[in-house]
Amino acid sequence: MVTLTENAVSAVKRFIENSDKDIAGLRIKVDGGGCSGFQYALRLEGEVSEGDMVQEVSGVTMLIDQESQPLLAGVTVDFIDSMEGSGFKFENPNASGSCGCGKSFSC
Repeated sequence: MVTLTENAVSAVKRFIENSDKDIAGLRIKVDGGGCSGFQYALRLEGEVSEGDMVQEVSGVTMLIDQESQPLLAGVTVDFIDSMEGSGFKFENPNASGSCGCGKSFSC
């Protein structure tokens, strides 16, 4: 199960409201690459794909593909908005290491 903080929920809802397309949910995915081996990917999706785990959190529908599910189990997603910049931050209990930018990890 993935957890979204209140800040993350607010940010995602804002992005969905400002989209000019119909949105089925927020896709959270893990891809190979990045500084540490795996990287997170977020995008708004128009439809649910076969095999997706669909999870509802505070009015936000999250879509997670089968391959990403074990790597995202227990992850908390936050949204940081500060003078240094803004963006999503991931806290992953499955990661054995991560890069300085916080966008990639290793297991």
